[in-house]
Amino acid sequence: MDGERATTMDSERPHPHAVSVELSGCSKDDARVVFETLCACFSSDRRADDVPQELDEVRPTVWLGTFDVGDARAGAARPGRLRAPVEADVQGGCWAVDRFRSTLDDLFTVSDLCTASGDQERELHLRLESR
Repeated sequence: MDGERATTMDSERPHPHAVSVELSGCSKDDARVVFETLCACFSSDRRADDVPQELDEVRPTVWLGTFDVGDARAGAARPGRLRAPVEADVQGGCWAVDRFRSTLDDLFTVSDLCTASGDQERELHLRLESR
């Protein structure tokens, strides 16, 4: 495929560099650590004052964020210190998810729990732990 065609196809996709992240199975404090660490690396739809809150004591909470891996800030974050493992579901284009995963490897100990790939999209279910 020539460069012009590839550029046209990328511009037709809504956000080729966007990766969506869902955090679950963790405390609000650990979710905050993960999101603050990632926000130091990438631009995000999460604001600095958007601190995770648990709204129900019985039902599990899932926290969401979208990160633009095309707007990476290399070396901007230190590894996050988690109290317990955090489960993360990551979804986006193949290139974007690979780049995001590479950054996670620099910040946390990452274990693959499950992966699924399509021709243009990739999903990962990961466990994040402190390094």
